[in-house]
Amino acid sequence: MATNDHVAAPARFGRPAPARFLAYLLAVLFFVVSVDGAGLSLTDFFSGLPHMARLAGEMVPPDFDRLDSVAMALLETFQMALVGTVLGVLASLPLAVAATRTHAPHALVYHAARTLIAFFRTVPDLVWALFFVASVGLGPFAGTLAIMVDTIGFCGRFFAEAMEEVEPGPSEALTAIGARRLDVVACAVLPAALPSFINTSMFSLEKATRSSVVLGLVGAGGIGIELKVAMDMFQYAEAATIILTIFLLVLGVERAGAAVRRRII
Repeated sequence: MATNDHVAAPARFGRPAPARFLAYLLAVLFFVVSVDGAGLSLTDFFSGLPHMARLAGEMVPPDFDRLDSVAMALLETFQMALVGTVLGVLASLPLAVAATRTHAPHALVYHAARTLIAFFRTVPDLVWALFFVASVGLGPFAGTLAIMVDTIGFCGRFFAEAMEEVEPGPSEALTAIGARRLDVVACAVLPAALPSFINTSMFSLEKATRSSVVLGLVGAGGIGIELKVAMDMFQYAEAATIILTIFLLVLGVERAGAAVRRRII
């Protein structure tokens, strides 16, 4: 039966409580203050455009005279990223198991593992590179160690979350028939979380490839030092070659990672 009653549409946004409205207002005010603190200036930006154009003009055409040396430094960069990522992923697995609430052997172990992962993750990889350069000296070994520690912090968190999200049915079934905690993790949890592990590991390799370029700026090996020297010596055409090779390396790693994820996952 037809009716002429008019039903009002629901409000798009609910009216916030006074405390929440005050929090929103403070957040907006803090952002406005942060714009000034960040030093944003349209005047400086537009006045710098001619200098950007001049610098870009000096980079064209790129100088390929030292392409062999650049290629070797680029290979060292990828080797650092690959070895650091693999070692970091392997070290992340037991730490991630200890950082899961359902599989940690004790609450103290759980909190200690979580704290260690958070520490590795929150300290920037550039700081780790400075620490290892001061500890083991200049070169790719320091960069590899920095990438490994950064990977532990990155993968440890996501590995632990992936294991906590696994369907508990198989684990409970194994526990009911008397399986040990380690057997449950190895036979039920890790196989179920393996696709997520692979996905996170490939993203970690892509992240490490980009990071390894920056680590070279502080003497931790790789192509970064080549780029720094070229810029310091005003050899912008050679710097353009280095930037181009870095772009090709990062693009290649990202495409390869995407292909692996599609094929395996």
